[in-house]
Amino acid sequence: MQYLDFEKPIEELELQIEKCKTLGKESDVDVSKTCKEIEKKLAKAKKDIYTNLTPWQRVQLSRHPERPYTLDYIKAMCGDTFLELHGDRNVKDDKAMIGGLGKIGNQSFMIIGQQKGHNTKTRQYRNFGMANPEGYRKALRLMKMAEKFGIPVVTLIDTPGAFPGLEAEERGQGEAIARNILEMTRLKVPIVVVIIGEGASGGALGIGVGDRVLMMENAWYSVISPENCSTILWRSWDYKIQAAEALKLTSKDMSKLKLVDVVVKEPLGGAHADRAGAFTAVEKSILDAFNEVKDLSPKDLVAKRMDKYCAMGDFKE
Repeated sequence: MQYLDFEKPIEELELQIEKCKTLGKESDVDVSKTCKEIEKKLAKAKKDIYTNLTPWQRVQLSRHPERPYTLDYIKAMCGDTFLELHGDRNVKDDKAMIGGLGKIGNQSFMIIGQQKGHNTKTRQYRNFGMANPEGYRKALRLMKMAEKFGIPVVTLIDTPGAFPGLEAEERGQGEAIARNILEMTRLKVPIVVVIIGEGASGGALGIGVGDRVLMMENAWYSVISPENCSTILWRSWDYKIQAAEALKLTSKDMSKLKLVDVVVKEPLGGAHADRAGAFTAVEKSILDAFNEVKDLSPKDLVAKRMDKYCAMGDFKE
């Protein structure tokens, strides 16, 4: 298990428990009482740390290398029912954007999401979860296919942003994202969006328009990452903690601003600490969100979705 800087007290207590149990096995000394005392301290330390996380600490948790990615959620929720579909029918198959048909419970969905890699080789293969224009066009092709057959759409967002390379811009990165936003607003089937990790910039918005937008407790959602914001405003990465505070990018902030509908509570310690618990929470939240909109007619569905986004940013003095 990899520990972040603010998790060091937890690491120390878990090592103490391990040593205590090893000592008990290797000797005749009864250490059960001591182990229980350390376990109580560990439970208190976890509660104190994870219930008082700063925005920057939540950003760090969203990037934890052991945190589940899109394919992990799909495999857990759909099992063998998931059938991945490839290509944008124009340029190529973007490995950073995956999509296909799968069943969650007894309901079929078109599931689309960004996929990061678990090691250096797969991170390069997945382009670190940063999709090219063909990735967004593949996503749109799959959404249009879902609309044709009356299949609801689920999108899983986890990206540091759309790929900013010259070749991506030459192939129309901005147009591809803008086209997706336009088409998603008027798609005639239910759309459930789940922000499972990083939700950065237009890369997230390209598959982020939905009837219900869910956000995991330790995910973040913003127009820019704290590091890039710090670089632009202070010309240094050293102010990323202050930038994270100012950007209001946490799930609590997003819920307060009414930019997301539901915050999906994570197991204590984050999704990486209890992957099974995270999978169950996300699956239940998706089905609950779908049940809220499944009986709406296509006309009402689109009208309510448009009203939802048109109301964002309204305020009264």
